[in-house]
Amino acid sequence: MEPSYNFKLNTLKPVSKSCIALGLTDFNSVCKFVKQLPYGRNTDRSNYESILQENKGTCATKHAFLKEIAIENEATHIQFCLCIYKMNEANTKGVDEVLSKLHLEYIPEAHTYLKMNNEIFDFTRTKVSTTSFKEAILFEEKILPKQIGNYKLEFHKNYIKKWIISNHISYSFEEIWSFREACIQKLSN
Repeated sequence: MEPSYNFKLNTLKPVSKSCIALGLTDFNSVCKFVKQLPYGRNTDRSNYESILQENKGTCATKHAFLKEIAIENEATHIQFCLCIYKMNEANTKGVDEVLSKLHLEYIPEAHTYLKMNNEIFDFTRTKVSTTSFKEAILFEEKILPKQIGNYKLEFHKNYIKKWIISNHISYSFEEIWSFREACIQKLSN
């Protein structure tokens, strides 16, 4: 990350204060800390602060946490984005076992990340894949940390339902969602 994106944390703001208590005093140190946290679902998908208590996080909780730090410190150059992308083995290592059995090229997956000067920063992807997921993005929008719960989930489900119809997929929504869950489970292992 470019040094120009970095900033000192405000000691008076609640989330920043919790980072300072861990010895993280600037945005770069918080980003490094968040990146090293293992991938895993948090007990409450909408509580991004739980990454500190549970010592793990998803793309949503990790990036919402970082965006909240940016908001607290008036770092308006940092955007928080939700996308839907074509999840496949080329961009999400470990999902081919599920997709190949189903004869599906991909499943639309929701993902979040930060953007600075139109450059994507992803603090969850640790497995190397042959291509970036950037080329597979089908949809992208800016969101707020509070939208990682119901908003993200419902948007994702509705997108898949429309994808099934428009692409004449032979599986039901419930089947696709369970296949997607199997893919996510592969990522957690």
